[in-house]
Amino acid sequence: MGVYMALVTVNEARIQNVQELTTIWADLRAEIAENGGTVTESYAILGEYDFLVLFEARDRNHAFQVALLIERRGLDVQTMEIVPVEEFGQLVDDI
Repeated sequence: MGVYMALVTVNEARIQNVQELTTIWADLRAEIAENGGTVTESYAILGEYDFLVLFEARDRNHAFQVALLIERRGLDVQTMEIVPVEEFGQLVDDI
């Protein structure tokens, strides 16, 4: 399974109040799990983005599907694949 991060911005035109977000996150975690992914961590953040979501997906195509599940809830997403530093170190050693 690959590890991915999603930087999430609330689309204010589609989400009218903050209380809606609580329901969205619970439903979204369940929907991602039903589709074979796992949300490992999520954070509210200050700055350009509103949330950071770390999740696992079996491959890049599945990560696209998870991102689309998030966007379908009225959230804008920028998703990136991430690699643990230890794994990155092994890649560097192979060069």
